[in-house]
Amino acid sequence: MLNNARLNLLVIDDDQLYAERLVGLLSSYYDKVNLGFLDDQEELVKALRHQWDVLVFGRAYDMSFTEVVAIVQEHEIDLPIIGLMSDELASQGRNADGLPAVLNGTMVKAILAEKDTQVVMAICLLHANLTSRQHLKSLHHVLLEAEQRANILIKNSKSAVAYLDQGIHIFANDPYLELFGFENSNDIIGVPVIDMIAGGDNVKAFKQFLSNFNKGSRTQVEFMFESLRPNGTTFAAKLQLASATLEGAPVTQVIIQQNNANSAEVAERLAAAERQDSLTGLSNRRGFEERLEQLYQRAVQDKLSSALLYIQLDNIGKISSSLGLQGIDATIKQVGYVLEELITDGHISRFSDTAFTVLVEDLTTQMLIALAEQILAVIGKLYIEVDTRTTNTTASIGIVKIEPNGTEPKILLERAIESISRIKTESPNQGDAYHLYDPNEHASSDDTALAESLNNAISHNGFELLYQPIYDIDADRSDFFEVYLRLPLNDADNTVLTPDNFMAVARVHNLREKIDRWLLINACKQLSEVRKLHPQARIIVSLTSGSMVDKKLPNIASQLINALGGATGALTLQFNEQDVVNYLTVAKLQFAALKQAGCQVSIHNFGTTAKSIEVAGFVQPDMVRLARTYVNSLNNADELDTVKTLIARVKALHSNVLIPYIEEAAIMSASWSVGARYLQGYYLEEPSKTMTVTVEQQ
Repeated sequence: MLNNARLNLLVIDDDQLYAERLVGLLSSYYDKVNLGFLDDQEELVKALRHQWDVLVFGRAYDMSFTEVVAIVQEHEIDLPIIGLMSDELASQGRNADGLPAVLNGTMVKAILAEKDTQVVMAICLLHANLTSRQHLKSLHHVLLEAEQRANILIKNSKSAVAYLDQGIHIFANDPYLELFGFENSNDIIGVPVIDMIAGGDNVKAFKQFLSNFNKGSRTQVEFMFESLRPNGTTFAAKLQLASATLEGAPVTQVIIQQNNANSAEVAERLAAAERQDSLTGLSNRRGFEERLEQLYQRAVQDKLSSALLYIQLDNIGKISSSLGLQGIDATIKQVGYVLEELITDGHISRFSDTAFTVLVEDLTTQMLIALAEQILAVIGKLYIEVDTRTTNTTASIGIVKIEPNGTEPKILLERAIESISRIKTESPNQGDAYHLYDPNEHASSDDTALAESLNNAISHNGFELLYQPIYDIDADRSDFFEVYLRLPLNDADNTVLTPDNFMAVARVHNLREKIDRWLLINACKQLSEVRKLHPQARIIVSLTSGSMVDKKLPNIASQLINALGGATGALTLQFNEQDVVNYLTVAKLQFAALKQAGCQVSIHNFGTTAKSIEVAGFVQPDMVRLARTYVNSLNNADELDTVKTLIARVKALHSNVLIPYIEEAAIMSASWSVGARYLQGYYLEEPSKTMTVTVEQQ
């Protein structure tokens, strides 16, 4: 018997005697077994309000094993699940050797119901695994809080502090960076601490000092030396060492003290460099944000109006595919130059890789529109020379007024970026246009009411799903479906909203992850039913950036895939390329974790950023879904080679390519010739409310 052990066991079955027999067998191992017994869905939802250690599923009145897993996932509960099967159903949940098809720390599917010994052992082991996870989670939380407190103290410290791993910098706070003349923490990561010591004798003595410390000696933890900056200047300093941890790993902490005579000069030089873009010479994002804050304060205090123009270049992805980084740099520099020439009374910044911002004052609405039209015309007429070749570009402009009693700078910037998204959706060319954000227009839609509708849809399954088949050229089949989310509203005109219409409100109200979870679970429920007749059917589901950074996502995907039978490739999760770029390091880790869980990953709207191929090579997706601009290019013989080259480069990374938006015969014909594996669009088949498999494997 386990010491003072208590087990909360939830059994879903139509045979209560069987559940009580399990309790009797488990009494040999536990002081007390608290049994919960039910056989229908409504009782399960109520039962999950309480704490359970293991769930055993046999047979239920109105639930399947997949549905039980989905309900547990919906409640975000870490609850191990065991699926029982009878002899006649054993082949559906067991492998060729008669063993459970799924066997891990959170799920066993499936054990024969009459094998009492196996069932009891599985319950005990899953309970022990759960207890270990809970203890580890608690310890991790304690460690995380301790590290957070230490990091906050270090980051806010006026002392120059850094962390070393084997003598190499892996972290430094702002005073440390300023002391040595580094612009940001990325510049110092990987730099040996030896490189910051002047004089051969100093270097030799420090190596011995560091070696003694690493071997455990604490008789000497301070070192006086002449320090060397990257620009060649030196200063006298005292270095102190201490043992520390960073993200749970052992490191060496360094504290440096020096004469602060030159700190004012260093601070001034760094301040100027931190606010300037190196490629264009314009103000960078930090400089823009400071200027925007100033204009906002003037609007609040002095009642002076101003405006923000957010300028996003449209076809950078195609320029990157045809001319590479050199073409992008030439385009950015030329656009920055013409903006300086055109706007003499305003603040121009390079906001990001492919976007500029302009801040202007005292312009009427008509003057702002005229300025936007002039900027579009000038950029559209540019011919940019790149070696012996020529390229051109267009732009999309979001305009937001900065007015007295207006909203804060962060929201103003979000509105400008949302205006770009609207242009991409509504403009015939998906760009080369402007949009003036009108608060009254958006107020009429009542965001608060929409947020309530979203919450109700999550709680009461008010969303709808559509499924569009994808044709697999290699396999000659169409049992691969993309899932689309819709929100029907009970209006007289039967309005149905797409994610473009409601995700901005969902983000503000922190609902994106919940919507993603609903979409994922319900799509997998439908797939589970379809796979009973078509076991190779699979789906691709697009999720938001909120889910891409969610550490729980791989475990959720693993549970759902296991409930589907554990087949690798049954589920593909898809993320927007710009979101991947914005969270590149996180995306790489998330993609790897999802693949480990048996889930495939895809990037949609692919080819729209400056370094699409480099990004794909870094995160290694199983598939990419081309942006609409490339599909439109298939009608143009001059641009067809660009698309072929892009697809060839993607395939060289061992990723498949999906060509969407095939809406006419000419595009369909061209799509066969460019090397893509998957084809999709209204010309082949429209989305519908059911997954209908029309072509079986030959």
